[in-house]
Amino acid sequence: MKRDVLKDLDGWFDRENHKPLIIRGARQVGKTWLVRMFAESRFDNLVEINFDLNPEKSALFASRDVEQIIRLLEVDLDADILPGKTLLFLDEIQSAPEVIPLLRYFYEKMPALHVIAAGSLLEFVLTEHTFSMPVGRIEYLFMGPMSFSEFLAANGKEKLRGFLADYQLGDPLPQSIHETLLGLLKVYCIVGGMPAAVKAYAQSGDLRLASREQRSILQTYRDDFSKYGNRMNTRLLGTVFTAIPRLVGQKIKYVNIDRNERAKPLADCIEMLEMARVIYGVVHSAGNGIPLGAETNTKDRKPLFLDVGLLCCALGLKATDLHQAESLILVNSGAVAEQFAGQHLLYSGESYADPELYYWNREQRSSSAEVDYLLAHGAQVVPVEIKAGKVGSLKSLHVFAAEKGIARGVRFNTDIPSRCMVSSAVAFKQSEPFELISLPLYLIGETNRLLG
Repeated sequence: MKRDVLKDLDGWFDRENHKPLIIRGARQVGKTWLVRMFAESRFDNLVEINFDLNPEKSALFASRDVEQIIRLLEVDLDADILPGKTLLFLDEIQSAPEVIPLLRYFYEKMPALHVIAAGSLLEFVLTEHTFSMPVGRIEYLFMGPMSFSEFLAANGKEKLRGFLADYQLGDPLPQSIHETLLGLLKVYCIVGGMPAAVKAYAQSGDLRLASREQRSILQTYRDDFSKYGNRMNTRLLGTVFTAIPRLVGQKIKYVNIDRNERAKPLADCIEMLEMARVIYGVVHSAGNGIPLGAETNTKDRKPLFLDVGLLCCALGLKATDLHQAESLILVNSGAVAEQFAGQHLLYSGESYADPELYYWNREQRSSSAEVDYLLAHGAQVVPVEIKAGKVGSLKSLHVFAAEKGIARGVRFNTDIPSRCMVSSAVAFKQSEPFELISLPLYLIGETNRLLG
């Protein structure tokens, strides 16, 4: 299965001044598979150490002498480790946190050797570590679930994938192709982007096998709760984990999770799940300019689950629920469409940057408004709305436009693409005309390109 992030690994390989690379992402998003595929295409051999399975291997890194470490690894693993020809892969490195600061010495003493580390619960180590981080001597790559475009490729739909990649605003989009893509979009929302589920469906065409993989992944996340720290209440973690899927698209209110529990323990559980990258909190931004993170209210946020397929599985939604729905965006009060859009926009930036996503709301009596997402495109703030079916009110977008004075806004729905100039007339202000770009949901992976 193709992962677009492979091209970023190729770029890392080709750079003369590459640093040890740490891949960060939730469990089972495909980090290990990605590294093995990369090694197969670029190196003579792969030397892989899994510290979760073999914790005793960390003793081989006791020295700060890189040459001695390499000699010990070669003897212990009966393998040659040659700069430029070997990829050294340190998997599940969170189980050997003492190895992380040693990465600086690989960069300083043996810069020609390619070293990649990865870990599923790495965020806990990076947040709570007591050692000195090798700042400036390592780099990061962030991974999420497979995108809709990658899902198409995995299912042999390369021509459709290419069609989306080449599409320009104003190009004709025949109704038959549009309907085909909408149908595949519904399948993607059930299967999702977790590689194991995508592979099960791609090989069999059986959605039930994908569902079986999803249930296994969800149980794995629950099994991980014991690793989050001795102070965490695993029962309460389970309560929050179960509640989040039904709260996607809504502002987090602790009473909607457990009305009998205090806010602080619930907030701690949410933070733990965010650190595990199982959920993501979309934070309110004032949206006055770039960067969007400069004016945020971290207490005002709404959750995203890791993956839309896992969301549907957790909610008990089946393929028939989506195929019988008049509009995908109406399923579960819009949560499925907002999750689909959110996870794609979250990972739409450069892979070396920690993913971030914002939204905007205004809670005032008789004039409340909420824009689903805000994007930064160049120096512009671009509001994004997810709308039901082919039509839907854009009241909140018009409020935002009148208040902020935007140049462009984007609406995702199930209609064919269009663009037009509109102006906002709201009670308190008349906005300048702005460009409204309407795109079908299946083009969300091309948002930045089309805005450009």
